[in-house]
Amino acid sequence: MTLLKTLLSAAFVCTALASSAAAAEVTIGDLTVGNAWTRATPPNAMAGGGFLVITNKGSADDKLIAASAPVTERTELHEMAVIDGVMKMRQMEGGIPVPAGETVELKPGGLHVMFMGIKQPLKEGETLPVTLTFEKAGTVTVDMPIAKIGAKEMNHDMHGGHGGHGMKKPSN
Repeated sequence: MTLLKTLLSAAFVCTALASSAAAAEVTIGDLTVGNAWTRATPPNAMAGGGFLVITNKGSADDKLIAASAPVTERTELHEMAVIDGVMKMRQMEGGIPVPAGETVELKPGGLHVMFMGIKQPLKEGETLPVTLTFEKAGTVTVDMPIAKIGAKEMNHDMHGGHGGHGMKKPSN
């Protein structure tokens, strides 16, 4: 009986890992969203950033117009840019354009999702569900794996070697 339980547990883990690997990106309308991740935060941090890649395979422009996360008071779309030799961050009031036939990368030091008023620390190894709303394609929830504090990129060896870039089915 113990051998059977062990084999069933192993089968479950393999299925979960395969699902995680297969769910590395999601398509919603003409958009593909993938490589989502965020960073762990110190215990009293009030803000954090989220990162991902959006590819528009269609012939019409779209736009990321909103984002939300359950552990934040508000979530905004931001850009970091050097203006007159000074690095500044600003909210993208109209959203983040995703031109037809192009890929837009939200990454540290550039465009990103800004988590404001974090209600609890983001812990390395966990995931943060983030709902993204696009002007044309609709809404999708992305599970962002949480990398170590200060990470410059997602460690793709995390979460069983599959990157842990879980996505949930789009809802329009």
